[in-house]
Amino acid sequence: MSSDDEGREEYLFKIVVIGDSAVGKSNLLSRYARNEFSAHSKATIGVEFQTQSMEIEGKEVKAQIWDTAGQERFRAVTSAYYRGAVGALVVYDITRRTTFESVGRWLDELTIHSDTTVARMLVGNKCDLENIRAVSVEEGKALAEAQGLFFVETSALDSTNVKTAFEMVILDIYNNVSRKQLNSDTYKDKLTVNRV
Repeated sequence: MSSDDEGREEYLFKIVVIGDSAVGKSNLLSRYARNEFSAHSKATIGVEFQTQSMEIEGKEVKAQIWDTAGQERFRAVTSAYYRGAVGALVVYDITRRTTFESVGRWLDELTIHSDTTVARMLVGNKCDLENIRAVSVEEGKALAEAQGLFFVETSALDSTNVKTAFEMVILDIYNNVSRKQLNSDTYKDKLTVNRV
């Protein structure tokens, strides 16, 4: 660690990307983490993850982003990976209504298996396929509003809103953590000591 890094606060947040198989979860992550897209990506088996860093208010924030398998046969394996998650992107494919209809099940699973309050975003992926859209933007917004989620439509193919989706969740997590620190007794004690 260089002398510039000493004393610099660092955060590590676990984020899960969930949704039905073939909605584009792996390509969203690879577009965000490596600016890559594979038209021939294979189904994720179990879980994979990438780590990305960004700076917020002079602090280094690392997001460990877990790409979970959307297939039913991996459901038991992936449930363990929700533990410790403080953020989630719930992804559906705007061209496949069944993936949108599954969002409620994914949100239920997230609620059951996550330990804490989770920053959640609903992501309608593949917005580059407007000509074969099966779920309207309005429907996505309405569901997100009803569930108290952020909402964005993305395209891993052409990069539309991919960075925005991940960074909004990371920023929300950071703000939640900062708020908790400000309200903690330890922080209040430090303020009291410093006032004397």
